[in-house]
Order: sequence, then C-alpha cells, then structure tokens
Amino acid sequence: MTPTTVREEFLPFALPSIGEEEISEVVDSLRSGWITTGSKVKRFESDFAEYVGSKHAIAVNSCTAGLHIALTAMGIGPGDEVIVPTLTFCSTANVVVHLGARPILIDVNEDFNISIEALDSAISSRTKAIMPVHYGGQACDLDSIHDLANSHDLIVVEDAAHAVGADYRGRKIGSDALRSSLSRSDSQAERCMSVFSFYAIKNMTTGEGGMIATSNDNLAKQFRLLAMHGMSRDSWNRYTSAGSWHYEVVMAGYKCNMTDIQASLGIHQLRKLDGFINRRTHLAQLYSEAFADVPELDIPIVHDHRKHAWHLYVIRLRTGMLRINRAQFIDELKSRNIGTSVHFIPVHLHPFYQRTFAYRMGDFPVAESIYERIVSLPLYPQMTDQDVTYVADSVLDLVKQYRK
Repeated sequence: MTPTTVREEFLPFALPSIGEEEISEVVDSLRSGWITTGSKVKRFESDFAEYVGSKHAIAVNSCTAGLHIALTAMGIGPGDEVIVPTLTFCSTANVVVHLGARPILIDVNEDFNISIEALDSAISSRTKAIMPVHYGGQACDLDSIHDLANSHDLIVVEDAAHAVGADYRGRKIGSDALRSSLSRSDSQAERCMSVFSFYAIKNMTTGEGGMIATSNDNLAKQFRLLAMHGMSRDSWNRYTSAGSWHYEVVMAGYKCNMTDIQASLGIHQLRKLDGFINRRTHLAQLYSEAFADVPELDIPIVHDHRKHAWHLYVIRLRTGMLRINRAQFIDELKSRNIGTSVHFIPVHLHPFYQRTFAYRMGDFPVAESIYERIVSLPLYPQMTDQDVTYVADSVLDLVKQYRK
C-alpha cells in the first residue's frame, strides 16, 4: 500500500543493536580498572574462533588493520601485485598501497562479487595475493577463486567485512574446514585467511574493530606481534601480577590492538549474531517480495549453497525506464524521512587511483553500471516489519510516479 503520509521520525540507514548485556559488560570493564587489551579480548577471540570454526582468531582495531597485518605477515611489498575487486570500500585497496605494492583492480559480476574471468586474466608473474570481497554478506565463488590460487600458488586474504555469520556450502566463512576443503594441500590452506569487521553498522559491532581468522600457528603469532608494535609481551603480560616488565621488539609492528571495552561489546554481540542475521533475512525477504514483479527494479541475486548474512540490501534502479536518476531517487526517499546509502563508489573512480595508477572511467563497465544504479536500503534488526513496508511502499510509489 502506498504511504499517504510521511513518517514523522527519520528512519536511519543503519543502527547498532546494543542491549543491556553489552552495557553491563562495558561498565564492568570500566570499573575493573583494566580497559585496554586484556582478558576480555582473549575471551572474545576464543569465542569467535569457536563460532567460525577457526584454530586462531586475532582481534584488531579494524578490518582495515587486519587486512594490512595479513598482507604484511605474508611478505607483500614493492614489486608485488594484489588483485582487488573495484566494487569495494577504498580500504581494501589502500592497504595494498600502504605496503608499496600495486593493487590490480578488476571488474565484478552482476551479483556484485569478483568476476572469475577478470581474475583469471589479471594474474601475472608479479601477482602474490587475491583479496576477494564478500559483498553485502554473500560469499564469492570461492571454489573458482581457490582453483586459480592453487594453480598459481597465490595467497587468498578474504575481505569478509560484510560476511560475519555467512557460510559457503555449509561451512562458515573463516572456518578452517572451509579453507581446507578449497585448498589442494595443508600448506596452501595455511596461506589463506579471513578478515572481519565489527564497525558500527556491521551485523555485529564493537564500535570499531576486526578479527583475523587463520589455522596457521606461525601466522597467528606474527599477527599478534604486528598488532602490538612487534613487542614480545602485550600489556596484560607486562602489567598484571603474573606479568613481567621486560619485553623485546622482535619486528617493526603497528598499533592495532583491540581493547577490553570493545571486546565487552563483542562478547555479547557474537552471542546474538545468529538472531540478528535471522531478523535481517526476514526483513530482506519482505523487501524482495515487495519488489519481485517490478520491472523498473533489480533485487539482489542470491545463490544456492551460500548462507547470506544480509549486511546490505541493495536494489538497482533501471534508470532507462524512469524519469529520475539515482541521486534524485535518494533525495526523494530522504524527503520521506528514509535514510539510504550507496555501496560503493568503485575504487578506480576515485582521484587518487586515477592519478596514481592511471585507472579511468570505462575500465570496468559492470561495476560502473552497478554503481550508477544502486541504492542501499535500511536493513537492521530493530526495524519493524512496518518500517520495511513503509520503505518498500515509498520505493514503489516513486517508481509509479516517475515511470516512463
């Protein structure tokens, strides 16, 4: 039913779902006197490793930091190339640049995930790693990606910022079992890892934060060193009664550790994650049902054998069938008190990447076509069914109003 009145309150694009359990745990940390990396980070890491099925989970202060640390530990540097889909947030490519390597941007498929054909064509003698992005919460074609990685002896660092709680062929993204099933050998599986985000609008949050999942003991040790200045002892092992003041710097590390305050949120958010995803899935289905028979709209492509985490619900406008462009469509929704976003401006369209690596408009036509038409609609657990109905009816009303 088309809305007859504009809702009084603005419906944000995204909101975190924070409960009393998280608040109490944060207060407990504040009152304890220990607010940096400590026992709650260790607890969160252990819980997360168990949830995804990974031998190791290393908490960091952002997914970006996790990607940076992962590539650093794998020896990526000047002269190396890392393949990255252009339809992603800039951080996926930025971390490659930070290490002096070259990000090789490639096009995506109509499902917004990395194109296997483009990936195959982009591999060269200088390629060292592939960084697929599980866009919106749905896994990439990991079988094909790992077939190419295995054939060319490449590292796979999954940007799983959107995909906490997602799975691929019945195995969770980040699990040792999944990496093992995709690799030809244990050594190849140990050269692959998944990096997650707990940013404020993600399916679970620690405010800021991330996690690296790996089965490799040596890599896990390196990740921990890199995340804390390359020091042989972290704060917990120096300042508690069981610790020692002495430490050694064994590598030039960074400052990327997660705090106990953040982990206090994560411990309880993780317990609620499956419930959050179930709610997101229900709301996504309401959207899809509302838009299913509307020729002016394309709804998300969903693959079999991949559990979608529904971090995003993204429609595509068939602007050739409308008397309105994407920017105007977003403005119209805002006038109805609906928040939206766009995910993402392709990396190759940003001035830095055009200036530094000579990328141009027209290089990646699928990603460009997607970008010009996409609108990310509100999707989060606190939304009511009525909220989704209001958004869907507003979209349908605009389509009807501006139909050619």
